[in-house]
Amino acid sequence: MLVTLLGTGTSSGVPMIGCTCAVCRSLDFRDKRLRTSAHIAVEGKSLLIDTGPDLRQQVLRLGLTQLDAVLFTHEHKDHTAGMDEVRAFNFRQGEEIPVYAREQVLDQLRREFAYVFADFKYPGVPRVQTHEITNEPFEAAGIRIIPIEVWHHKLPVYGFRIGDFTYLTDLNGITDDELDKVRGTRVLVLDALRREPHLSHFTLQQAIDLVERVRPERTYLTHISHQMGLHREVEKELPPYIRLGYDGLQIKM
Repeated sequence: MLVTLLGTGTSSGVPMIGCTCAVCRSLDFRDKRLRTSAHIAVEGKSLLIDTGPDLRQQVLRLGLTQLDAVLFTHEHKDHTAGMDEVRAFNFRQGEEIPVYAREQVLDQLRREFAYVFADFKYPGVPRVQTHEITNEPFEAAGIRIIPIEVWHHKLPVYGFRIGDFTYLTDLNGITDDELDKVRGTRVLVLDALRREPHLSHFTLQQAIDLVERVRPERTYLTHISHQMGLHREVEKELPPYIRLGYDGLQIKM
């Protein structure tokens, strides 16, 4: 399995328009974050987690030429706005792209991308095949996926476990039963927005506390805002088994 973090930032990430903070002015490529998403290459299949507004740039940078399924964590725009870009894979592969999401996320996609789901489609629009998922294991492109329900304030969000890899973004709460699904994970990608408390995201310390509860071999933090601080400075504070993620980071498993 090869996991690529396509984006590790937020809509309040970097660079911020008009912001003159040290992070936004940094020349370190690790401080230049696009909106959060990930690509997983496993058993010859290509899975995408979320389609944020920066998807086109992310896919071109990765050189992605195959897409077998898209998994959506939740319906917020910074995780769905790039769904139109799957049309490139329709053209290349000559087939619909399966997308997997809970019912309320699919309903949101149907509203925001009404032209994709219209009875009479304009030539060239994306072609997708929708699959409703619940909090039960399912298969996407023949790969077994375990959903993990977390809470983004009052909004339910799905994280995903694939083998020994778990991806949890946009959360500030998780029940003990759902956390049990994470145990035994070798590599965890986990939300950590900033140091200060936030209504719907883990702080840096809250993310560290959760890692200490499940103790994966390695953890990479994602959904990082410019308020977190410089990558090189924050990493000095972290234990060796927790690192800040960055756009383009590849994790071989």
